[in-house]
Amino acid sequence: MKKLFILTLFFLVLGKGYGQNSRPNIIFILTDDQRWDALGFAGNPIIQTPEMDRLASEGTYFENAFVTTPICAASRASILTGLYERTHGYTFGQGDIKQPYMDQSYPVKLRESGYYTGFFGKFGVNYSGFQGLFDEGDDYDRNGNFKDRRGYFFKTLGKDTVHLTRYTSQQAIDFIENAPENKPFMLSLSFSAPHAHDPAELQYFWSPEYDQLYEDVTIPEPLMNEDRYFLEQPEYVRTGENRTRWHWRYDNPEKYQHSVKGYYRMITEIDTEIGKIRKTLEAKGLAENTVIILMGDNGYFLGERQLAGKWLMYDNSLRVPLIVFDPREKGGKRNQSFALNIDIPATLLDLAGVSAPSSWQGLSLNSKDLEKRKEFLTEHLWQTPIIAPSEAIRTERWKYFRYVNDPGREELYDLKSDPLEKNNLAGNPEYRKKLDELRAKLKDLAFQYQKGKVESK
Repeated sequence: MKKLFILTLFFLVLGKGYGQNSRPNIIFILTDDQRWDALGFAGNPIIQTPEMDRLASEGTYFENAFVTTPICAASRASILTGLYERTHGYTFGQGDIKQPYMDQSYPVKLRESGYYTGFFGKFGVNYSGFQGLFDEGDDYDRNGNFKDRRGYFFKTLGKDTVHLTRYTSQQAIDFIENAPENKPFMLSLSFSAPHAHDPAELQYFWSPEYDQLYEDVTIPEPLMNEDRYFLEQPEYVRTGENRTRWHWRYDNPEKYQHSVKGYYRMITEIDTEIGKIRKTLEAKGLAENTVIILMGDNGYFLGERQLAGKWLMYDNSLRVPLIVFDPREKGGKRNQSFALNIDIPATLLDLAGVSAPSSWQGLSLNSKDLEKRKEFLTEHLWQTPIIAPSEAIRTERWKYFRYVNDPGREELYDLKSDPLEKNNLAGNPEYRKKLDELRAKLKDLAFQYQKGKVESK
C-alpha cells in the first residue's frame, strides 16, 4: 500500500508538470558591441552598471571571455550553432545561414526538450525560418531609414515612442508574466544597444532621463592613441572601416567625449532594464529558479590605435563581458579559464539537462574541461574591401595573427609582458621558433574546423 501511494504521488506530480518545472528557467542577454571593461565589476571607475555588477558578484564572472569572431553576424551565428565561423560559413552577404546548422541550434534543441522559448531584439542572422524557431519571437534592430534619433526611437508602447532598449525590456517582462506555468522557459534577449546608429551624425542615442549621466565626468584619453600605433598598421587597415568610423566618433576631443559618454549611457540604460526584469521574476516567484547569462557579442575599439569598430585580432575586438548567475549555486566566483561565445549553446543545454550535439565545438561553461582549454582560434573571414579578413591563435601567453589576403603580414605578442599588444615580435629573430610554432598551430586548427564543416553536412 505504501509503495502504491508513492507511485501514485509520483505520477500526479508528473501530470501537473512539476517534472518540467524542476528545470531552471533561463534568460540569455546579449548586448551589441559591449567590450569587456565597459562594466563596473571589471574595474571601470566611470561606468555605472549596478545590476550587471550584482549579477557578477552573486554569480560567476568569467575574467577571460572572448568571441571567436569579432563581428556581430558571424558571432551570433556561432552563438546559435556552437560552431566556428569557418565551420558554419555564415557572415554578412552570405544569404541565409544553412539549414543543417539551424536544425541543431540551441532554440531547436531546447524547444524539443520541452522548454517554452522566446526571442526579442536583434537576431542578427539571416534566416527565413525565424518565425517558427521560437514559441514567441520578434526580430528587429535599429531602423536604418532614419539618420537621426528615430533609428533607436521607432517602437511604441501604448501611445509613446520609446528607446529600443526599453521596448525589448518590456517584451521580456510581458513574456515572463504570461509564460505557461507547466513548462520552464528559455528567453533570449538581444539588445541593439550600445551599438552606434551608424547613419547618424551623433552616432549614439539614449533615453532623455540619461542626459545628465556622466555630464560632469571627463573621459580619459584612450590608451595607445599616439600616431605611431596607428602608423604601424598596414595600409589596408589605415584606410579601412576601422579608421573611417574613428573619424565618425573620436577624431576630436569633443566628439570623443560625446561618443564614449553616449556608449556608457546606453549600457547603463540596459542595466536599468535588467533590474526591472529581475523585479518581475521576483514578483512572479521565479527568481530562485531562473539562471541569467549576460554576454557581449564582440569587443570594441574606443579610440585605441586611433581606430574604431571591431573586426581586428587585437583583444579590444575579441574580449567581452560574460556572467552566469545561477541562484541555485553559491555565487561570488571568478573563473579565469578561456570562455568563448561558442560555449553559450552548450551551457544552455547543460542547464536544461539536454545533451549537446556532437558536432558542436564549444564546451559548457560548467564543464571541468573548460580549465583544460589553453588556446583558441579566432577569425574574421568576411571578404569585403573595407575590412581586411584575418585569423589568429591565442594562448594563455601568446597571440599570433595574420591577414588572410596578406599572410606575410604577421603579428606576434607576448601577452605576459605586453598585455596591450604594443610590441610586435614577428620580425624579431629571437622569436622565430615561437612564430613558426604558432603559425603551424593556427594552420592545424583552421584545417580542423574547415574539415568540421564538411563532416557536419
